[in-house]
Amino acid sequence: MNPEHVVVLYLYAALFVVFGISVYGIVIKPHIVKKLIALSILGDTANTLIILLGYRTLPKPWPPVFPELEPSLELIEEFTKLSVDPLPQVLVITAIVINMAVTALLAFLAIQVYRLYGTLDFRKVLKLRGW
Repeated sequence: MNPEHVVVLYLYAALFVVFGISVYGIVIKPHIVKKLIALSILGDTANTLIILLGYRTLPKPWPPVFPELEPSLELIEEFTKLSVDPLPQVLVITAIVINMAVTALLAFLAIQVYRLYGTLDFRKVLKLRGW
């Protein structure tokens, strides 16, 4: 087996471990800031996984742009075999912006919860609300 493939398999395994730990932090931890940190880690892990799915183990990958030459069918076929897939990169850039906006919104909500209830523990907030 190619050593690069082994490294990619280890990266997949590490990402799934971090993914599981962040889901654990979101579900189990009662502190709102810890949930926010775990959610941020989950988003970054998902973005890294998407980039890794678009990764191709090529010796010298080409950038995903067409040369200034007139593209022919043979050139396009050769180009798609040797180029890096640009779609995961575009999706991750979009996901990073969305993740930042969601994190800012949740941080604002955490500040408001602390101003209203004086705590960031989710269980105490539920008790104060009478649930």
